[in-house]
Amino acid sequence: MTARRFCKILATLGPVSSSARQIGHLIDAGADAFRLNFSHGTHEEHARRYAAIRMNEERLGRPVTVLADLQGPKLRVGTFAGDGMELRYGDEVEFRLTAAQTEGETFIPLP
Repeated sequence: MTARRFCKILATLGPVSSSARQIGHLIDAGADAFRLNFSHGTHEEHARRYAAIRMNEERLGRPVTVLADLQGPKLRVGTFAGDGMELRYGDEVEFRLTAAQTEGETFIPLP
């Protein structure tokens, strides 16, 4: 008799755990869901992982969840003119975001 679990086991797939065989071992060991981290790897690699999950799901005859972890937007700070500016806790500054590849101006503190 199988013990009833009150939680799900989520496995994140990476370079070592991405083969169909390793995914099968993880499912056999109790993994209920797999996370595909789209911040790393190519779409082709993720497509192969997804196919391997679905192949093992069919082999077992039970559903296996797949989570696609999509990265949100990244805001990068480029370079500043001069030496930049030292900010301290509580300082307020005004800034402008741009897609231009230009050197930023030094921030002017708000009064």
